[in-house]
Amino acid sequence: MVDSAGQDDTAGRVPSSDDTTVHYGDEFAAQLAALDGGVSGEEVDAIAALPSGSALLIVRRGPNVGARFLLDGDVTTVGRHPDADIFLDDVTVSRRHAEFLRHGTTFQVKDLGSLNGTYFDGVRIDTALLSDGAEVQVGKFRLTFYASRLDLAHLAGS
Repeated sequence: MVDSAGQDDTAGRVPSSDDTTVHYGDEFAAQLAALDGGVSGEEVDAIAALPSGSALLIVRRGPNVGARFLLDGDVTTVGRHPDADIFLDDVTVSRRHAEFLRHGTTFQVKDLGSLNGTYFDGVRIDTALLSDGAEVQVGKFRLTFYASRLDLAHLAGS
């Protein structure tokens, strides 16, 4: 670059690049998506690939942000016990905390008498029918529920 006196004024400067992209790891991307309330591209693909009769839980807050859990059975147990289908290792989670129950293409969450309770969109519940995008809190874990897109399309067409 030349200044008004005709002198080169780029001496001592670091050449600039057009690419100013900063790359972070997958965990950071998952945390950022959780803070934004959105989903990452990888999560969008995982949700889109869900077969009928299944659903996905994604951890949005608490330990293991970004972890995904597939709901594809009639009963899925959640707790701190190593035999739980979804093992959440934190003292705020009871050993047998909650169950996700599938009825056809719908899901509900049921608290199993846990000490800290199970919450559905911020309200403590015993049992609740889950809707797409709902937040379920188990201990300090906040998980977002995503239903199969095939099932949602079928419901919309009804």
